[in-house]
Amino acid sequence: MKTSQETAANTFSGYPVLVLLLAAMVLAVMALLRLGGGGGGFAVFTLIAMIVLWVFLIAGFYMLQPNNAAVITLFGSYRGTDRTNGLRWIWPWMGRHKISARAHNIHSEKVKINDLRGNPIDIACNVVWRVQDTAQAVFDVDDYKEFTNIQIEAGLRTVGARHPYDDMGEEDETTLRGSADVINAELQAELNDRLKVAGIVVDEAGLTHLAYASEIAGAMLRRQQAEAVIAARAKLVMGAVSMVEMALDKLKADDIVDLTPDQRADMVANLMVVLCGDRDAQPVVNTGKG
Repeated sequence: MKTSQETAANTFSGYPVLVLLLAAMVLAVMALLRLGGGGGGFAVFTLIAMIVLWVFLIAGFYMLQPNNAAVITLFGSYRGTDRTNGLRWIWPWMGRHKISARAHNIHSEKVKINDLRGNPIDIACNVVWRVQDTAQAVFDVDDYKEFTNIQIEAGLRTVGARHPYDDMGEEDETTLRGSADVINAELQAELNDRLKVAGIVVDEAGLTHLAYASEIAGAMLRRQQAEAVIAARAKLVMGAVSMVEMALDKLKADDIVDLTPDQRADMVANLMVVLCGDRDAQPVVNTGKG
């Protein structure tokens, strides 16, 4: 498909033309007054000419606010884009289609997709976009706003399916939940690639909603709770082992008591019960004395 490219249009400032329009109105009023006083055919000709000129001039006016543009066409042929603010004027037979170049903010609807592991998740995003090339936006797609909305949903589905929701193994380096910066940058790049055909540039994109789908949310919550308990237990055991090791080394260094291997094993067991148990324990420490 041949892509369009924005070029500058040859238009005119509307203020000099406005002065000419006012002059034509003054001459028309003077000719009308002269007709009322019994003027001849010249007054009639002047009045008709000024009316035609007034209609011709007023038909070419249009106004552009900041960050707006006008796509100029001549009998369907593109003749450039006018981005100059203020009162503008163009030949009346030339068409002009106004288009906003301001930033647009879209908060997408929640969509249900399957992540990399096949788990159904609900996901939504927020996108800030603007028209960069007005010619592409007007001529290369049917409706650039509808096109943008559809491509945002398609890009969101594509990026969401590339990664798992959460890390379930050491190989999961990038996840939707834990790698927000990476996912947002990837989503922005994906949308820019999809929308460049319409002359649209995405300035910002990011996830605003991320959750497991309702049908598996309960099971995934129990899995997360189990992982949290396992992680806490592992940390507790490692700390307890370190404390037991310190206690045995201290007893040996200070020559407080000389324990046999069996006594050391009993002491380790009792200390581990005390340090790792959920309830208060009353261990019996065997010191080797009667």
